Amino acid sequence: MAEEIKAAPPATFKVTIDNITVDVAPGTTILNAARMIGGDVTPPAMCYYSKLQGSGGKCRTCLVEVAAGSTADPRPMPKLVASCRTTVMDGMIVKNITSEKVVDARNGVVEFLLLNHPLDCPICDQAGECHLQDLGYDHGKAGTRYQFARRTFKREDLGPYIQLHMTRCILCYRCTYVADQITEKRVHGVVDRGDHAAISTYIAKAIDNDFSGNMIDVCPVGALTDKTFRFKNRVWFTKPVDAHRNCENPKCCGKATLWLRGDEVFRVTARKDEWGEVQSYDGKTGWICNTCRFDKKSTSDWTVEGVTTISRHSVVGANKYKTLVKPTETISKVLSGRNPKLLMDIHDVSEVNAKDIELSDINGPAHSTDFKNMPRSK
Repeated sequence: MAEEIKAAPPATFKVTIDNITVDVAPGTTILNAARMIGGDVTPPAMCYYSKLQGSGGKCRTCLVEVAAGSTADPRPMPKLVASCRTTVMDGMIVKNITSEKVVDARNGVVEFLLLNHPLDCPICDQAGECHLQDLGYDHGKAGTRYQFARRTFKREDLGPYIQLHMTRCILCYRCTYVADQITEKRVHGVVDRGDHAAISTYIAKAIDNDFSGNMIDVCPVGALTDKTFRFKNRVWFTKPVDAHRNCENPKCCGKATLWLRGDEVFRVTARKDEWGEVQSYDGKTGWICNTCRFDKKSTSDWTVEGVTTISRHSVVGANKYKTLVKPTETISKVLSGRNPKLLMDIHDVSEVNAKDIELSDINGPAHSTDFKNMPRSK
Protein backbone atom coordinates (compact mmCIF):
# COMPACT_ATOMS: atom_id res chain seq x y z
CA MET A 1 0.00 0.00 0.00
CA ALA A 2 1.46 3.32 -1.05
CA GLU A 3 2.22 5.74 1.72
CA GLU A 4 0.26 8.96 1.76
CA ILE A 5 2.22 11.98 0.65
CA LYS A 6 1.63 14.80 3.09
CA ALA A 7 2.06 18.40 2.00
CA ALA A 8 4.84 20.33 3.68
CA PRO A 9 3.59 22.76 6.33
CA PRO A 10 3.68 26.45 5.36
CA ALA A 11 6.65 28.51 6.47
CA THR A 12 4.32 31.05 8.06
CA PHE A 13 0.79 30.97 9.41
CA LYS A 14 -1.84 33.60 8.69
CA VAL A 15 -3.79 34.59 11.75
CA THR A 16 -6.50 37.25 11.95
CA ILE A 17 -6.92 39.15 15.21
CA ASP A 18 -9.69 41.73 15.46
CA ASN A 19 -10.01 41.77 11.65
CA ILE A 20 -6.27 42.41 11.17
CA THR A 21 -4.28 39.64 9.44
CA VAL A 22 -0.61 39.02 10.17
CA ASP A 23 1.91 36.36 9.12
CA VAL A 24 3.70 34.64 12.00
CA ALA A 25 6.05 31.72 12.42
CA PRO A 26 4.62 28.33 13.48
CA GLY A 27 4.65 27.94 17.26
CA THR A 28 3.91 31.62 17.92
CA THR A 29 1.35 32.23 20.63
CA ILE A 30 -1.74 34.34 20.02
CA LEU A 31 -0.44 36.95 22.46
CA ASN A 32 2.87 37.38 20.64
CA ALA A 33 1.05 37.48 17.29
CA ALA A 34 -1.12 40.28 18.69
CA ARG A 35 1.99 42.10 19.87
CA MET A 36 3.25 42.08 16.29
CA ILE A 37 0.13 44.06 15.39
CA GLY A 38 0.32 46.25 18.48
CA GLY A 39 -2.10 48.79 19.88
CA ASP A 40 -5.36 47.83 21.55
CA VAL A 41 -5.38 44.54 19.64
CA THR A 42 -2.81 43.20 22.11
CA PRO A 43 -4.39 41.51 25.16
CA PRO A 44 -3.09 42.62 28.56
CA ALA A 45 -0.77 40.25 30.44
CA MET A 46 -0.04 40.31 34.14
CA CYS A 47 1.84 37.02 34.54
CA TYR A 48 3.28 36.28 31.07
CA TYR A 49 6.84 37.50 30.52
CA SER A 50 8.47 36.62 27.22
CA LYS A 51 11.97 36.66 28.77
CA LEU A 52 11.05 34.11 31.45
CA GLN A 53 10.51 30.48 30.50
CA GLY A 54 7.36 28.87 31.88
CA SER A 55 5.58 32.15 32.65
CA GLY A 56 1.96 32.72 31.73
CA GLY A 57 -1.36 30.98 32.26
CA LYS A 58 -1.99 32.22 35.80
CA CYS A 59 -3.67 35.62 35.74
CA ARG A 60 -6.19 34.94 32.91
CA THR A 61 -6.30 38.58 31.84
CA CYS A 62 -5.19 37.66 28.30
CA LEU A 63 -8.28 35.53 27.53
CA VAL A 64 -9.42 35.74 23.89
CA GLU A 65 -12.14 34.18 21.76
CA VAL A 66 -11.07 31.87 18.92
CA ALA A 67 -13.85 32.23 16.33
CA ALA A 68 -12.18 29.80 13.87
CA GLY A 69 -9.51 27.28 14.81
CA SER A 70 -7.81 27.02 11.43
CA THR A 71 -8.42 26.76 7.72
CA ALA A 72 -8.50 22.95 7.95
CA ASP A 73 -10.86 23.01 10.94
CA PRO A 74 -12.79 26.30 11.04
CA ARG A 75 -14.85 25.35 14.08
CA PRO A 76 -14.67 27.86 16.95
CA MET A 77 -13.18 26.87 20.27
CA PRO A 78 -15.97 26.30 22.81
CA LYS A 79 -14.43 28.44 25.55
CA LEU A 80 -12.18 31.45 25.89
CA VAL A 81 -8.50 30.56 25.85
CA ALA A 82 -5.39 32.10 27.39
CA SER A 83 -3.62 33.80 24.49
CA CYS A 84 -0.22 33.50 26.20
CA ARG A 85 -0.41 29.70 26.17
CA THR A 86 -2.31 29.03 22.92
CA THR A 87 -0.31 28.75 19.69
CA VAL A 88 -1.74 29.96 16.40
CA MET A 89 -2.84 27.79 13.49
CA ASP A 90 -2.96 28.71 9.82
CA GLY A 91 -6.19 30.55 9.13
CA MET A 92 -7.08 31.08 12.81
CA ILE A 93 -9.50 33.93 13.55
CA VAL A 94 -9.24 35.52 16.99
CA LYS A 95 -11.39 38.14 18.69
CA ASN A 96 -10.07 40.30 21.49
CA ILE A 97 -11.59 43.75 21.93
CA THR A 98 -14.21 42.96 19.27
CA SER A 99 -15.70 40.19 21.43
CA GLU A 100 -18.27 40.98 24.11
CA LYS A 101 -17.46 37.66 25.80
CA VAL A 102 -13.80 38.66 26.17
CA VAL A 103 -14.57 42.10 27.55
CA ASP A 104 -17.05 40.65 30.06
CA ALA A 105 -14.62 37.91 31.13
CA ARG A 106 -11.78 40.41 31.51
CA ASN A 107 -13.97 42.60 33.68
CA GLY A 108 -14.61 39.58 35.90
CA VAL A 109 -10.91 38.67 36.08
CA VAL A 110 -9.99 42.22 37.10
CA GLU A 111 -12.70 42.14 39.76
CA PHE A 112 -11.19 38.97 41.19
CA LEU A 113 -7.67 40.45 41.13
CA LEU A 114 -8.92 43.46 43.06
CA LEU A 115 -10.79 41.46 45.72
CA ASN A 116 -7.86 41.43 48.12
CA HIS A 117 -5.69 44.05 46.48
CA PRO A 118 -5.57 47.18 48.66
CA LEU A 119 -6.61 50.47 47.08
CA ASP A 120 -3.52 52.29 48.32
CA CYS A 121 -2.40 53.79 45.02
CA PRO A 122 -1.87 57.23 46.69
CA ILE A 123 0.92 55.76 48.85
CA CYS A 124 2.17 52.97 46.56
CA ASP A 125 5.53 53.45 44.82
CA GLN A 126 4.23 51.52 41.81
CA ALA A 127 1.56 54.13 41.06
CA GLY A 128 2.01 55.49 37.56
CA GLU A 129 3.76 52.31 36.40
CA CYS A 130 1.29 49.71 37.68
CA HIS A 131 -0.27 47.43 35.08
CA LEU A 132 -3.05 46.47 37.50
CA GLN A 133 -3.81 50.15 37.90
CA ASP A 134 -4.19 50.42 34.12
CA LEU A 135 -6.45 47.36 34.06
CA GLY A 136 -8.52 48.83 36.88
CA TYR A 137 -9.19 51.97 34.84
CA ASP A 138 -10.09 49.99 31.72
CA HIS A 139 -12.08 47.10 33.22
CA GLY A 140 -12.69 47.88 36.88
CA LYS A 141 -15.93 48.82 38.56
CA ALA A 142 -16.73 51.76 40.78
CA GLY A 143 -17.92 49.51 43.60
CA THR A 144 -17.29 46.02 44.89
CA ARG A 145 -19.56 43.07 45.65
CA TYR A 146 -17.07 41.56 48.09
CA GLN A 147 -18.37 41.68 51.67
CA PHE A 148 -15.69 39.81 53.58
CA ALA A 149 -12.46 40.93 55.20
CA ARG A 150 -9.60 41.29 52.78
CA ARG A 151 -6.53 39.12 52.95
CA THR A 152 -3.66 40.92 54.68
CA PHE A 153 -0.02 40.09 55.36
CA LYS A 154 2.75 41.72 57.30
CA ARG A 155 5.43 43.48 55.29
CA GLU A 156 8.64 41.53 54.97
CA ASP A 157 12.18 42.65 54.19
CA LEU A 158 13.84 40.37 51.63
CA GLY A 159 17.34 41.55 52.33
CA PRO A 160 18.69 45.11 52.50
CA TYR A 161 17.23 46.33 49.19
CA ILE A 162 13.78 44.77 48.68
CA GLN A 163 10.60 44.95 50.71
CA LEU A 164 7.76 42.48 50.07
CA HIS A 165 4.24 43.80 50.56
CA MET A 166 2.38 40.52 50.09
CA THR A 167 -1.03 42.16 50.50
CA ARG A 168 -0.60 43.64 47.00
CA CYS A 169 0.69 40.43 45.39
CA ILE A 170 -1.41 38.75 42.67
CA LEU A 171 0.73 35.57 42.56
CA CYS A 172 2.00 36.01 39.02
CA TYR A 173 5.14 33.97 39.89
CA ARG A 174 7.41 36.25 37.86
CA CYS A 175 9.81 36.90 40.72
CA THR A 176 10.28 33.19 41.34
CA TYR A 177 11.08 32.61 37.66
CA VAL A 178 13.67 35.39 37.81
CA ALA A 179 15.36 33.76 40.77
CA ASP A 180 15.27 30.35 39.08
CA GLN A 181 16.63 31.43 35.73
CA ILE A 182 19.11 34.27 36.25
CA THR A 183 20.54 33.55 39.69
CA GLU A 184 22.56 30.66 41.02
CA LYS A 185 20.19 29.82 43.83
CA ARG A 186 16.61 30.59 44.81
CA VAL A 187 15.61 30.96 48.43
CA HIS A 188 12.02 32.13 47.97
CA GLY A 189 8.83 30.78 46.45
CA VAL A 190 5.12 30.26 47.03
CA VAL A 191 4.16 28.81 50.40
CA ASP A 192 0.74 27.52 51.50
CA ARG A 193 -2.27 27.14 49.23
CA GLY A 194 -5.51 28.84 48.27
CA ASP A 195 -6.32 32.06 50.07
CA HIS A 196 -3.24 31.65 52.29
CA ALA A 197 -0.76 31.33 49.39
CA ALA A 198 2.08 33.83 49.64
CA ILE A 199 5.52 34.63 48.29
CA SER A 200 8.10 34.19 51.04
CA THR A 201 11.56 32.91 51.94
CA TYR A 202 12.19 29.88 54.07
CA ILE A 203 13.12 30.58 57.71
CA ALA A 204 13.08 34.35 57.02
CA LYS A 205 16.22 34.04 54.90
CA ALA A 206 17.37 37.18 53.10
CA ILE A 207 17.77 37.26 49.31
CA ASP A 208 21.38 38.28 48.73
CA ASN A 209 22.25 37.30 45.14
CA ASP A 210 23.69 39.86 42.72
CA PHE A 211 20.60 40.03 40.50
CA SER A 212 17.81 40.07 43.08
CA GLY A 213 16.85 43.62 42.12
CA ASN A 214 15.42 42.35 38.84
CA MET A 215 12.55 40.90 40.87
CA ILE A 216 11.40 44.50 41.35
CA ASP A 217 11.40 45.17 37.60
CA VAL A 218 9.27 42.15 36.69
CA CYS A 219 6.66 42.67 39.41
CA PRO A 220 3.52 44.07 37.72
CA VAL A 221 2.17 45.57 40.95
CA GLY A 222 3.66 47.19 44.04
CA ALA A 223 4.35 43.96 45.93
CA LEU A 224 8.14 44.15 45.55
CA THR A 225 9.53 47.64 46.04
CA ASP A 226 12.97 49.22 46.08
CA LYS A 227 13.79 50.19 49.68
CA THR A 228 16.33 52.77 48.48
CA PHE A 229 13.60 54.59 46.53
CA ARG A 230 10.59 53.86 48.73
CA PHE A 231 8.52 56.99 49.54
CA LYS A 232 11.23 59.32 48.22
CA ASN A 233 9.48 60.64 45.14
CA ARG A 234 6.74 60.07 42.60
CA VAL A 235 7.86 58.63 39.28
CA TRP A 236 6.01 61.30 37.29
CA PHE A 237 8.09 63.99 39.02
CA THR A 238 11.29 62.32 37.83
CA LYS A 239 12.87 62.32 34.38
CA PRO A 240 13.93 58.92 32.97
CA VAL A 241 17.09 58.91 30.85
CA ASP A 242 18.92 56.05 29.11
CA ALA A 243 22.45 55.50 30.35
CA HIS A 244 25.19 52.87 30.25
CA ARG A 245 28.41 52.00 32.04
CA ASN A 246 31.14 49.39 31.79
CA CYS A 247 30.06 46.94 34.47
CA GLU A 248 32.58 44.40 35.75
CA ASN A 249 29.88 41.74 36.13
CA PRO A 250 29.83 39.73 32.87
CA LYS A 251 26.15 38.86 33.27
CA CYS A 252 25.12 42.52 33.61
CA CYS A 253 24.35 44.35 30.36
CA GLY A 254 25.37 47.70 31.86
CA LYS A 255 22.44 49.50 30.18
CA ALA A 256 19.85 51.04 32.44
CA THR A 257 17.34 53.83 32.96
CA LEU A 258 18.21 56.56 35.44
CA TRP A 259 15.31 58.38 37.10
CA LEU A 260 16.47 61.94 37.75
CA ARG A 261 15.13 64.88 39.71
CA GLY A 262 17.42 67.64 38.60
CA ASP A 263 20.91 66.13 38.74
CA GLU A 264 20.05 63.68 41.53
CA VAL A 265 19.58 60.01 40.64
CA PHE A 266 16.64 58.69 42.67
CA ARG A 267 16.67 55.15 41.31
CA VAL A 268 18.10 52.91 38.59
CA THR A 269 16.06 50.31 36.70
CA ALA A 270 16.49 48.05 33.72
CA ARG A 271 15.30 49.44 30.41
CA LYS A 272 11.72 48.46 29.54
CA ASP A 273 10.03 47.91 26.19
CA GLU A 274 6.50 48.91 25.23
CA TRP A 275 5.06 45.81 26.94
CA GLY A 276 6.69 46.64 30.26
CA GLU A 277 9.33 43.91 29.89
CA VAL A 278 13.09 44.24 30.16
CA GLN A 279 14.60 45.00 26.77
CA SER A 280 16.91 42.58 25.00
CA TYR A 281 20.28 43.39 23.46
CA ASP A 282 22.11 41.16 20.99
CA GLY A 283 19.73 38.32 21.76
CA LYS A 284 20.25 38.58 25.52
CA THR A 285 17.88 40.00 28.11
CA GLY A 286 19.08 43.29 29.58
CA TRP A 287 19.18 42.32 33.25
CA ILE A 288 21.30 44.57 35.46
CA CYS A 289 23.19 43.67 38.63
CA ASN A 290 22.60 45.06 42.10
CA THR A 291 25.77 47.14 41.93
CA CYS A 292 24.43 49.14 39.00
CA ARG A 293 20.96 49.31 40.50
CA PHE A 294 21.60 50.23 44.11
CA ASP A 295 25.18 51.51 44.39
CA LYS A 296 25.66 53.68 41.29
CA LYS A 297 23.39 56.57 42.19
CA SER A 298 25.38 59.40 40.62
CA THR A 299 25.32 60.72 37.07
CA SER A 300 29.13 60.64 37.08
CA ASP A 301 28.96 56.84 37.27
CA TRP A 302 27.07 56.67 33.97
CA THR A 303 27.22 57.87 30.39
CA VAL A 304 23.85 59.47 29.74
CA GLU A 305 22.54 58.81 26.23
CA GLY A 306 19.29 60.79 26.24
CA VAL A 307 15.72 60.94 27.48
CA THR A 308 13.94 57.59 27.69
CA THR A 309 11.00 57.18 25.32
CA ILE A 310 7.97 56.04 27.30
CA SER A 311 5.83 54.13 24.82
CA ARG A 312 3.00 53.07 27.09
CA HIS A 313 0.25 55.50 28.08
CA SER A 314 1.32 56.77 31.47
CA VAL A 315 1.80 59.93 33.47
CA VAL A 316 5.50 59.03 33.54
CA GLY A 317 5.83 60.00 29.89
CA ALA A 318 3.90 63.25 30.19
CA ASN A 319 5.64 66.63 29.88
CA LYS A 320 9.06 65.14 29.19
CA TYR A 321 11.03 67.13 26.63
CA LYS A 322 14.17 65.83 24.91
CA THR A 323 15.65 69.33 24.67
CA LEU A 324 15.04 72.69 26.29
CA VAL A 325 11.94 74.21 24.70
CA LYS A 326 11.85 78.01 24.80
CA PRO A 327 8.74 80.05 23.99
CA THR A 328 8.88 81.79 20.62
CA GLU A 329 8.80 85.58 20.38
CA THR A 330 5.41 86.72 19.05
CA ILE A 331 5.75 90.52 19.28
CA SER A 332 8.07 90.69 16.25
CA LYS A 333 5.48 88.80 14.21
CA VAL A 334 2.78 91.28 15.19
CA LEU A 335 5.05 94.26 14.40
CA SER A 336 5.96 92.96 10.93
CA GLY A 337 9.47 91.99 11.92
CA ARG A 338 10.37 95.02 14.04
CA ASN A 339 12.55 94.39 17.05
CA PRO A 340 10.44 94.44 20.25
CA LYS A 341 13.31 96.21 22.05
CA LEU A 342 12.45 99.39 20.12
CA LEU A 343 9.41 99.74 22.32
CA MET A 344 11.68 100.25 25.33
CA ASP A 345 14.13 102.65 23.63
CA ILE A 346 12.46 105.86 24.74
CA HIS A 347 15.43 108.12 23.94
CA ASP A 348 15.94 107.24 20.25
CA VAL A 349 12.43 106.24 19.16
CA SER A 350 9.88 108.27 21.06
CA GLU A 351 12.07 111.42 21.35
CA VAL A 352 10.29 112.29 24.56
CA ASN A 353 13.25 113.17 26.76
CA ALA A 354 16.13 115.47 25.96
CA LYS A 355 19.05 113.92 24.10
CA ASP A 356 21.59 114.75 26.76
CA ILE A 357 19.53 113.28 29.60
CA GLU A 358 19.24 109.58 30.43
CA LEU A 359 16.12 109.05 32.47
CA SER A 360 17.59 106.02 34.19
CA ASP A 361 20.52 108.10 35.46
CA ILE A 362 18.42 110.81 37.12
CA ASN A 363 18.83 110.79 40.88
CA GLY A 364 15.24 111.04 41.97
CA PRO A 365 11.98 111.69 40.09
CA ALA A 366 12.05 113.27 36.62
CA HIS A 367 10.95 116.91 36.14
CA SER A 368 9.44 118.76 33.21
CA THR A 369 12.86 120.21 32.31
CA ASP A 370 14.09 116.69 31.58
CA PHE A 371 11.68 116.29 28.65
CA LYS A 372 11.58 118.04 25.28
CA ASN A 373 8.94 120.58 24.33
CA MET A 374 7.61 120.67 27.86
CA PRO A 375 7.01 124.10 29.44
CA ARG A 376 8.74 124.81 32.71
CA SER A 377 6.31 124.57 35.59
CA LYS A 378 5.72 127.76 37.55
